Amino acid sequence: MNLKPDRLFASKYEFNDDIAVAASYIARCVQLAMVMEVSAFPKPGNVDRNHDYEDTRFEHFLASAVSIYPVMEDAAKNRDHRGSNGVGSLIHSAVLESAKWQNGGNTHFGAFILLVPLAMAAGDILHKEHEFTIEELVSHAHDIVKDTNTQDAIDFYKSFEDAKVRVNPVDEFDLQDSGSIGSLCEEGTTLYGLMEISKGYDLIAGEWTSGFKRCAHCGEMIIQCMGDTDISGKSKLDVNDIVVYVFLKILSENRDTFIQTKFDETTADYVSGRARNILMEFDQKGAGFGAVRIAVEEFDDELLYKGINPGSTADIVIAGLFIALLGGVRF
Repeated sequence: MNLKPDRLFASKYEFNDDIAVAASYIARCVQLAMVMEVSAFPKPGNVDRNHDYEDTRFEHFLASAVSIYPVMEDAAKNRDHRGSNGVGSLIHSAVLESAKWQNGGNTHFGAFILLVPLAMAAGDILHKEHEFTIEELVSHAHDIVKDTNTQDAIDFYKSFEDAKVRVNPVDEFDLQDSGSIGSLCEEGTTLYGLMEISKGYDLIAGEWTSGFKRCAHCGEMIIQCMGDTDISGKSKLDVNDIVVYVFLKILSENRDTFIQTKFDETTADYVSGRARNILMEFDQKGAGFGAVRIAVEEFDDELLYKGINPGSTADIVIAGLFIALLGGVRF
């Protein structure tokens, strides 16, 4: 990962060591990141401003993004990262809050798993400083998740039933086995320990254990694209095209484990390969995003027809957008 050493200026706001002001800023960055991701079109296979699923609509994602403001504000204010405002409890609170405001089911569960520790890390940093590096942010988020405990793991398990999340069956601490919570307590397993178990087949768990490297890489790409730097060296993209481009880039580089869980590894690899082919065409033509828009729309139609949605990729993009917005990127 090649992160720019430049420090990012977080905001025009004067925080003045006021954690409430900093927390409000952080929570709004979270909300805007979620709204920007779901609004981007065409974003192959996922809900966007022009496409709904049968049971989950664009508006459900908007409602979820608005609903979690108080949870993310609490995450940013939390100083000890324990107790009722621990990582697991905050993830569970976000799931419950989202469900109160929309009936579309699981809209952002993976994103919450990434955003809660990132918002906590941002709160620790921004109530003291206006500037930070991406590496500082994700490194501190990694420290926070490594410090999770068994209660965080229990709260996390409760979230699955409330969010109605599709999961892979596992032999150890099966998420679909009601006896697993007792086993967690007996063995003293932490939430980070659960992520260690899952990292080999779950992209979001892998972000926790790798130090949020893909989130950082995504944020870096967005910052570069939204600045004066051209992606191809010949053309610039508007904000919608930037989100779509970064979505395709992350998808091309990583097997989407949401697809893998719903279908299989072969399907996930096929989808990543299609994204790579489109990006190769983009790089070869070097004539702006319009040159491949038809190809992206055809890819979108294919995945929607087959019911294939790269949900884990969308979660990474949301986290990347949050990092970029937190660093002062505007459009």
